[in-house]
Amino acid sequence: MNLSILIPLLNEEESLKELYTWIIKVMQSNNYSYEIIFVDDGSTDNSWQIIEGFSNENPNVKGIRFMKNFGKSQALHAGFAKAKGDVIITMDADLQDSPDEIPELYEMIITQKFDLVSGWKKKRYDSVVAKNLPSKLFNWAARKTSGVELNDFNCGLKAYKNVVVKNIEVSGEMHRYIPVLAKNAGFAKIGEKVVIHQARKYGETKFGMERFINGFLDLITIWFLSRFGKRPMHLFGAMGSVMFIIGFLAAGYIGVSKLYHMYTGMKYTLVTNNPWFYIALTTMILGTQLFLAGFLGEIILRTKSNEARYKVAREVNF
Repeated sequence: MNLSILIPLLNEEESLKELYTWIIKVMQSNNYSYEIIFVDDGSTDNSWQIIEGFSNENPNVKGIRFMKNFGKSQALHAGFAKAKGDVIITMDADLQDSPDEIPELYEMIITQKFDLVSGWKKKRYDSVVAKNLPSKLFNWAARKTSGVELNDFNCGLKAYKNVVVKNIEVSGEMHRYIPVLAKNAGFAKIGEKVVIHQARKYGETKFGMERFINGFLDLITIWFLSRFGKRPMHLFGAMGSVMFIIGFLAAGYIGVSKLYHMYTGMKYTLVTNNPWFYIALTTMILGTQLFLAGFLGEIILRTKSNEARYKVAREVNF
């Protein structure tokens, strides 16, 4: 199979028919063998009924419905697990991503041998203050922190080799950082393509300003996971050891200093009246806690939780 088109969605009943017709037109004009996977992330409108209608008329259309809204990352993870195409294309369901971009993205993976190609919405139709400027700041920080030179981490239109999506774990709200996850998994050939950004035709965006705050927090998380995710003791243990040693030496200096003053008959005060004693004690306690955090992190890594990230209510055509 050439292509798997993966579309996570939430309450997009107005745009689904137009998007489906557009994708089918592109698939047929290029003679692709394909599957379209809709992942309904707990929609409360008629989105699922529309998807079932597509699957009844076209066996290449498949659907996954979550029991409630678990988030875009979980929707992508569920779709990646089911995708069978040589190339997987992800796109949003709001018609802001153009299916006409699919052939070029496909060729970049197949012909140019990219592992992953990310779309870049160079010209955007979003609000400058509410989205464009925060997005530029967010992308700049992501580039500097991750080392992945992309201009638009948030673009939903991306293409992947099948082997890439089968070897990355998309959890939490890490869908913004799939290129970083791919790089950390060993897939180094990551490309970018300028794509058309269309003004939203129906409904309202499902993401507000909080996505940028969450994005920066996730950026810190992925920075930590990429560097110390498999060896937390190297960070917390090292920090804890350094702090404990500094506190221990400071406490030792305070004690030796008092003994010296007592021996020489010089004026001295109680150790507990010296503010540096409490600073040294606090440093030792924090150092011990950091060391224990690293130790517990190592234990947790060896006993990963099997708790489900999402719950599927129904599937069609799988």
